[in-house]
Amino acid sequence: MRKEVPIWEKYTLNVEEASAYYGIGIKSLYEIIHNNPNADFLLEIGTHYRIKRIMFEKFLDETTAI
Repeated sequence: MRKEVPIWEKYTLNVEEASAYYGIGIKSLYEIIHNNPNADFLLEIGTHYRIKRIMFEKFLDETTAI
């Protein structure tokens, strides 16, 4: 049996979850990822990206345009 964790309690989000949570399109998120490959909010697992929720929120707070 798999326990579901609410999205607002997760430490990391996949791109689809982040898109839904932040209201940013998937293509725009991938553009942010590729423009910031060494950002603290990114976790790369193999060929997949995970976005550290709280760190990404700080990044968004400091960003004026996407």
